Amino acid sequence: MPPSFTAADAASTRSLAERTLAENRVAVFIVCYNAEAQIARVLARIPDWVATRLAEVFVIDDCSGDATLDRATQVSWGEGRAPFRVFRTPYFQGYGGNQRLGYRYAIDRGFDIVVLLHGDGQYAPESLPEILAAYSRPERPDAVYGSRFLNPGGARRGRMPLHKFVGNRLLTWFQNRALGTHLSEMHSGYRSYRTAALRRVPFEANSLGFDFDADIIVQFVAAGLRIHEVAIPTFYGDELRRVKGLRYAAACVRTVLRYRAMQLELFHDPKFAIPTTARKYLIKKSPTTVHHFARSAPVAAGTSVLDLGGGDGSAVGVHHARRGARVICVDQYTAIPDAAGQASAAEPNLRCVAADLDGDWRARLDGRRFETVFVLDVLEHLKSPEHAAREIFQAMKPGGKLYASTGNVVFWVIRFMQLCGQFNYGRRGILDLTHTRLFTVASFRRLLRNAGFQLETVEGFGPPIADLAANPGGWLRCADRLCFWFARLWKRLFAYQILIVATRPPAIEDLCGETFRADWREAPGSAVGTATTPVRG
Repeated sequence: MPPSFTAADAASTRSLAERTLAENRVAVFIVCYNAEAQIARVLARIPDWVATRLAEVFVIDDCSGDATLDRATQVSWGEGRAPFRVFRTPYFQGYGGNQRLGYRYAIDRGFDIVVLLHGDGQYAPESLPEILAAYSRPERPDAVYGSRFLNPGGARRGRMPLHKFVGNRLLTWFQNRALGTHLSEMHSGYRSYRTAALRRVPFEANSLGFDFDADIIVQFVAAGLRIHEVAIPTFYGDELRRVKGLRYAAACVRTVLRYRAMQLELFHDPKFAIPTTARKYLIKKSPTTVHHFARSAPVAAGTSVLDLGGGDGSAVGVHHARRGARVICVDQYTAIPDAAGQASAAEPNLRCVAADLDGDWRARLDGRRFETVFVLDVLEHLKSPEHAAREIFQAMKPGGKLYASTGNVVFWVIRFMQLCGQFNYGRRGILDLTHTRLFTVASFRRLLRNAGFQLETVEGFGPPIADLAANPGGWLRCADRLCFWFARLWKRLFAYQILIVATRPPAIEDLCGETFRADWREAPGSAVGTATTPVRG
């Protein structure tokens, strides 16, 4: 604790800690590995007034090769204290693996808060009141960490080796910059969590090693959970000597870089797939994007438009509705769910129909046929794009225009990733996890041609770089324009997205009606082999 910590501060801290203990079922979880010399002392150092109010103290011995288990089971645990239990893993789990077991146990036992201690005494049990008090402060944190760097000079006074001090500072600085956090220390093992917060993150997928702690910080950041720090003293025991410094640092850096790559949709790791990080479909506004092209399509006022998979029409449909077109948006997750497809008061020319595009969505349109259809970044999500393309063909009037887009799976970035042995699905982009089919320029052309469409133009678009930032700077706009230019120059390699403009020709049924309406040989006054005016009707 800080040198200025007074008796009044201590009394306030105890009062808050007692409140936390009274309002929550708090467990202390002690990880142990070859800690026979220290475990009994660690347990004895837990303040008695804390021990009597805890819901449980439990030790998990990670299949130690020494007498840790015997020492822990033989500890004299005074009457009136919390229940004390000792467990042993069937085989070595690792530091992270041991934590995974302990947190799962805490959740299953219905504890509200779990505090992690180390069996080697590296982190002071005497600081438990400070850890617990933080949960009753106005900030209401989801996790409380002990930090050895909140007290200036405290880490060095506690004999932290200089090389570890410097490494800790540099690594913490890098992680803070990459994650946008402001923690004073990322590498303290003195940690505590609300089990409600642990339920929100997939900690079971984390590393089995010491970088488990780096993984769970990223998960809490991704989930928007609050981490609070309190000052703790520094003491170097035996456990940290088992940490391979460079290997540990590399693992922490790799964790952060993977998370950042996942945010850019270049990589996917299930342990960072936090539900609150799911993103909505990006409505692109830059003039170099598919959406801008579709909004600029020559759609005449009064004509009928179908926007498939367009949600509430925000990307394209609303724009054409405001220009006088009669627009119907069909989407499973429309923002204006209306079984009857009624127009909204705000957009009288726009109607939204909730329907599954993998189902019989055409039945919801009451036989309507359309002069223009937009199906942007949709076909790759469906179970059978071939069937959907044929259904779209049937929903259009002869001579109607189709605007269909998809991602280009042989975009140069994807090719480079494959060259490096990577093919990583993500939450968005070409390798979206919800894509059921991947297309190249050639295969997308073939899909629409086989459905009966006559292809007019194929447009290439670069990645929506300018739309990734709320206020893109000059260099982002320049990169956006450059990517757009390359996408137009060499679509198969540099196009991130493909958009095909196609015409719906008369169907075979229409042609049959025109062709077989009259027999020219049976026209009055005609001679065999001589074409005369056919008999109509």
